[in-house]
Amino acid sequence: MIPRHLLSGVFGAVCCAATISAQAPAAPSRPASAPVKTTKAYTPAKTPWGDPDVQGIYTNKDESGIPFERPSQFAGKSNGDVDDEELRELIAERAKAAVERAPGIGGAETGAGPTHWYENYGAKNSRAWLVVDPADGIIPPQTAEATSRNAERARLRAGHGPADSPEDRSLYDRCITRGIPGSMMPAIYGNSYEITQAPGWVAIRYEMIHETRLIPLDARPHLRSGVRSYMGDARGHFEGSTLVVETTNFKAASAYRGASENLKLIERFKPVGPKTVEWSVTADDAHTWARPWTFAMNLTKDPTQPIFEYGCHEGNYGLRDILSAERAADKAARGGVE
Repeated sequence: MIPRHLLSGVFGAVCCAATISAQAPAAPSRPASAPVKTTKAYTPAKTPWGDPDVQGIYTNKDESGIPFERPSQFAGKSNGDVDDEELRELIAERAKAAVERAPGIGGAETGAGPTHWYENYGAKNSRAWLVVDPADGIIPPQTAEATSRNAERARLRAGHGPADSPEDRSLYDRCITRGIPGSMMPAIYGNSYEITQAPGWVAIRYEMIHETRLIPLDARPHLRSGVRSYMGDARGHFEGSTLVVETTNFKAASAYRGASENLKLIERFKPVGPKTVEWSVTADDAHTWARPWTFAMNLTKDPTQPIFEYGCHEGNYGLRDILSAERAADKAARGGVE
């Protein structure tokens, strides 16, 4: 079996979800005198200190395989325009494709074994694609500043081989972080998350890379701009039953999708049922995109999916072997000369 850390390096970018549930078929017409049923918004229980209780163990394994942006076949539609039958057909197609890809996970020569080894097969997707704002499901265009900035990053990166040193590999390969929102995105395993609350605080623990975010709720200001981290600086508050988390102060190496140091991510954890939280993320950076944009997915409360120990550094043979293979290739290119 391929080690978990190596599989994560190969498939950490597997994406997943979106935020508006598929629209149900239109209800049959009613007599004018008949009362119209309305769906009552879900209200979670309160903690002993009065905050909405969003605690629990969650998984997003059922959101695996959903395209990030709207597929071309749905041009002109929003997520809400995709009916239940279309969504069922999409889910069946994605499930079939996932099974067909399984033998090649980790490399064609290695293989990854049967599909039941992994969490994300048989995913019961909640939607057709991930981006929900703009309504067309397409990420807004980058600014000229962002295009220039990322071209310069690529130019500087071009002077290095794929594994001249450990720093040439991704933060994920190096067992450092998947960043935000990457740490919450579905992958082939490691899709569990735990939310814990205390007066004035929320903690979110991620199975993948085993990171924990401590989020204060006391309206304190963000750290000064010179203090930056891979996971950023988070501040939270409740809007009704929804936990809103604003994160800034990202390191350039972990800024989402080539964003600038001005990136602000706004997450919303909205309870929509006793076992479901809708998690949405708005990326706001006028130095990178023409306008803010949002994607979302469902988190499902499931106490049978507790966080498993993520022993990445302790057994990260993948990184060692990538580097040693690159040194062997360098030697071969020199005709075997040391």
